[in-house]
Amino acid sequence: MNEESLPVPLPASAVAPDVSVVVIVYNDEARLPTAVRSVLEQTLRNVEVVIVDDRSTDGSYDVARRLAVEYPGRVRAFQLERNSGGCGAPRNHGIAQARGTYVLFLDSDDVLERNACRNMLEAAETTGADLVSGMCVRVHVDSRNGKEVKWYPWLYARTRTLESISELPDLLVFDTLSTNKCYRREFLVEQGLEFPVGIHYEDLLFSAQAYAAARRITLIPNRVYDWNVVDKAAAKSISNRRAEIANFAHRMEIHRRVDQLLADKGLLELKFYKDVKFLKHDLVLHLRDLPFRDASYREEFAAIARDYLESIDRAAFDEVEPIHAICAYLLQKSDWDNLLPAVDTLTNRDKISSTMVERDGRIYWCAEHLDGHRGGHRDDDPDGHRDGDFARHVLDVTELGYHAKPVEKMFLRNVLTGYEEEAAGTVRLAGHITNPLGVIPPGARLTGELEFAARRKGVRFQIFRFPVATLRHEGEAIAWEASADLARGLRPLGIVDAVWDVRLHLDVDGVRTTTRLTASEPGLVDGQLPVRPRLTRLVADHVTPEISSRGHLSFRIVTREKVEALVEKGVRGAPGRFAKSGYRKAKAVRRKLTSGDTKIRLYHEVFSRLPVKRGLVVFESHLGRQYSDSPKAIYEEMRRQGLDFEAVWSYTGSGPAGFPADATLVRRWSLPYLKALAQAEFWVDNQSYPLKLTKRPETTYIQTWHGSALKRMGFDEPEWKLRPRPEQAEQQRTLDRFDRFLIRSEHDVRTLARAFRLKERTLLRVGYPRNDALVQARRREEEVGLRERGALAAELGVADDKAVLLYAPTFRQHGGRQRRFELPFDVERFADTFGDRYVLLVRSHYLNHVVLPPSVRGRVIDVSAHHDVTPLLALADGLITDYSSVMFDYALLGRPMFFFAYDYEEYVHEGRGTYFDLLERAPGPVVRTEEELHTALASLDEQAVKYAEAREGFVAEFGEYDKGNAAQSIVDQFFAQWRRG
Repeated sequence: MNEESLPVPLPASAVAPDVSVVVIVYNDEARLPTAVRSVLEQTLRNVEVVIVDDRSTDGSYDVARRLAVEYPGRVRAFQLERNSGGCGAPRNHGIAQARGTYVLFLDSDDVLERNACRNMLEAAETTGADLVSGMCVRVHVDSRNGKEVKWYPWLYARTRTLESISELPDLLVFDTLSTNKCYRREFLVEQGLEFPVGIHYEDLLFSAQAYAAARRITLIPNRVYDWNVVDKAAAKSISNRRAEIANFAHRMEIHRRVDQLLADKGLLELKFYKDVKFLKHDLVLHLRDLPFRDASYREEFAAIARDYLESIDRAAFDEVEPIHAICAYLLQKSDWDNLLPAVDTLTNRDKISSTMVERDGRIYWCAEHLDGHRGGHRDDDPDGHRDGDFARHVLDVTELGYHAKPVEKMFLRNVLTGYEEEAAGTVRLAGHITNPLGVIPPGARLTGELEFAARRKGVRFQIFRFPVATLRHEGEAIAWEASADLARGLRPLGIVDAVWDVRLHLDVDGVRTTTRLTASEPGLVDGQLPVRPRLTRLVADHVTPEISSRGHLSFRIVTREKVEALVEKGVRGAPGRFAKSGYRKAKAVRRKLTSGDTKIRLYHEVFSRLPVKRGLVVFESHLGRQYSDSPKAIYEEMRRQGLDFEAVWSYTGSGPAGFPADATLVRRWSLPYLKALAQAEFWVDNQSYPLKLTKRPETTYIQTWHGSALKRMGFDEPEWKLRPRPEQAEQQRTLDRFDRFLIRSEHDVRTLARAFRLKERTLLRVGYPRNDALVQARRREEEVGLRERGALAAELGVADDKAVLLYAPTFRQHGGRQRRFELPFDVERFADTFGDRYVLLVRSHYLNHVVLPPSVRGRVIDVSAHHDVTPLLALADGLITDYSSVMFDYALLGRPMFFFAYDYEEYVHEGRGTYFDLLERAPGPVVRTEEELHTALASLDEQAVKYAEAREGFVAEFGEYDKGNAAQSIVDQFFAQWRRG
């Protein structure tokens, strides 16, 4: 250590600092002063800065010494005798030199929040914590909009004090930073806590040691540390140098040391949480890079990972997403043929990269390993048997529903197998498109085209396409070959459209699916191809292939070096500033014109001043998601009577498939939609048009609603009763738009009408138009003594000798982002038990979706995609539901009903509450378990007779106005004037 870096003793009269902030620096002379100033400007004044330079080769240490001279007593500077190559040694030296009661760590390229030291000191002194941790924020300094990302914010939602890290395993697992924490210095010294030296990822071990040793830990919700991230930095940080195999080796070694620490401290239960995080985060970071590495790197990577993966609790595989578990398992087996495609799906989450296999009615990622062979065991070896069981468990992807997707809904892997530059600027490409589960049949008619499109939004003036000359069905893949004459066919502008992405559109029997070209092997593509930019060839005249971070082929325009400097100068000069300013303004105008607030203003200030169009009716069902329900029944009655009117139906989602061809179709929230609503003479829907749109006095709003109420609604909901009066008033204004509200029983008057605070004159006691078909169906059955199933049974493939059961549950909040609804019974067991007697139709709520295993094909059918539930109700010989309002509709048919209320207490007491006790009033057996459900379903005829009287009473109470003529009654009352002639 240099002589001037020796510690300066405190004078006898001096007061020790409250906090010492250890600032470490290596070759960062430009940013060091900013980091130090963030400490000196803390609102807590009694803070010292301890700068430790890791033997920089630039002027960092000179800057540190100048700061020490400028701020005597507040800044001290030290330099290590030799460079340590990491953060551990300089931080350890800082701990040794610190004079404060508490210690913080700060990197020279980051800053402390102004109140960080005060907030952390107060928390430590108040709670007596050895360690205080606050919010870290990643600040992307080179992003256009100053992007900020909070570091695991759920850990810091409130102030809390832990007596042991065991109380919050997520803290140890996720927040492994050392820099957003304040440590009692005596605690560090007593426990002998130091950073490991000579190994990367030192924070992981140090923070784990501190968590495990701390007698008390306090978390505060305050921002304390700004972690400055330069995304486009020329030199990557140590943790981001994943191309170096040593980087991964260091990470694994740190993980082993943390595991040993947890074992030594008797905290083995925390290792499970750490294993889960390793599978879904730490390992994933390196797996995503594997396609870009050569074979030798991959083998060494697998060898390092294999031993550690053996130590992972197998139960942890159940806590991560299936693709995470699949990748970890295949890596452990060094199965590169299946692993690299799986990594493609890991990186591109919707991509289907495996052909998969069906075994015993289940779908598996691959066929290998299912019998334990590829794990090094024989079938007759018990260990091999267990490995086969685990493989089947991990590789089972049935629940992901790949088998239920049509080809047009699939994002298929298209791996590039050939890339060759030919004369005159032509590139010859070849590839294989994955054919999962044979979704593309051998006899399918195949056509395709390559598409080149500029990546940058707003400059896609043209898209260039080239035909795919060869397409061959090869069983598990579709092989293709194509040539693209880029010299003649690709005409970029040349400056603003620098990168061009390539896609292959594959048409299968007239249905299109789009793929990206995946380059799975390094070094496959290289070279340059001539192009003719539209602006000038002085700018650029070649493109070169490159692989995106997601592994997809693209082409980048190569700018001429001499012109590049001129372009750069122009961009930085006045013309460039003007152009960029104009571009930003144009983007801002576009955002503003398409924003929700602008659309609402257009509706009120422009469209609502247009004249109301007589005969214009806007229909909507379930917020535009369906062509269904009572709006559909009213619309079809109007068409049946031949009324002269203009119909507009709203739709949302992927498109208007299934909506009527004889109506104008508009996307919900589009400008044509808003214009139609503003000019309509009638609104007809079953839920609600956008809440912020005021209905014009000349427009009549017929609200059909979508079912009688079991659960509490509107202002009867506890949540609404607690909302502020202004919010309640705003909600009431939207409800007051209803001019007519359809009622099917006095129960609706006591519940829905009261909950929505509707006036008596609004109520229309005519029943639900959607139920006309059900009432009429029962009437026909009673008249002729025979049921006719109709075309729907044939469409679904229901045999004449099978009874039909419909399972239609209510909406479930859980299910994650995909809102997947897991059936509360074993559907395969159900099919095996009842498949010879019943066909089960499953219709999830329109906000949920369900996935059925292929083993139940023909015996259990997912009918959730059917817009309208009424035909399904009419087809069913019996209904299974829980709390769905379909119970009130199905009762009109007089057929058996079964109530599977497996979570009744939770639904009633933890949810909104209900208007009546279903256990007492249900017109059919209420069962709680799968066994009870099976027992109840043993005989439909028995249930039909046993609950016949209860069903009639149920209909009398909840469907008294459903007489089979609701649609006709509404047409007669509101639309009769439009009858022709």
